[in-house]
Amino acid sequence: MSEDVRLVAWVRGHVQGVGFRWFTRAKALEIGGLQGFALNLGDGRVQVVAEGARDRCDRLLEWLQDGDTPGRVEGVTEIWDTPRGGYDGFAIR
Repeated sequence: MSEDVRLVAWVRGHVQGVGFRWFTRAKALEIGGLQGFALNLGDGRVQVVAEGARDRCDRLLEWLQDGDTPGRVEGVTEIWDTPRGGYDGFAIR
């Protein structure tokens, strides 16, 4: 069984106004077992926070980096941490 982790990813490129947060939520729900959110930032990036099993967070990160996402992803920066909890499902903020 995979340990639970917290993934925080900042996705840059043309990722706002193209349904990116909605598709990120849909992908997180498809993977299952993830809680967190996707949020538009003022500088044009999207922040994605996901908590759950490491292998499931890895799958979401792979999709953010190389998947069939809307818009155009130019890069993803991520950090890993211990889960903080407090999320109810996976939200769009």
